[in-house]
Amino acid sequence: MSPIPLNGTRIAGREFHECVICKKASKKTGTTTVTLERGCLTMVVKCVPALVCPNCGEAYISESVTAELLKDAEERARTEAQVEIQQYVAA
Repeated sequence: MSPIPLNGTRIAGREFHECVICKKASKKTGTTTVTLERGCLTMVVKCVPALVCPNCGEAYISESVTAELLKDAEERARTEAQVEIQQYVAA
């Protein structure tokens, strides 16, 4: 899979410039909050870079950022933390 391009969302090889949820607006560069849960861990990451629909708020996160978030969550789960709240910092 290739990362999400800045001007659209790639799903099954097709690129979408408008929001695939509401189909009413083009996505804009912004940030979102991501919540991940695994076992007893709840991890909240704020200020995650994303393409965000200004109409419905749906957020699209690139493949590379998603991989970073999942790697970090895996590391946090090993510490047996129950709640982790942090701000996104690019690797």
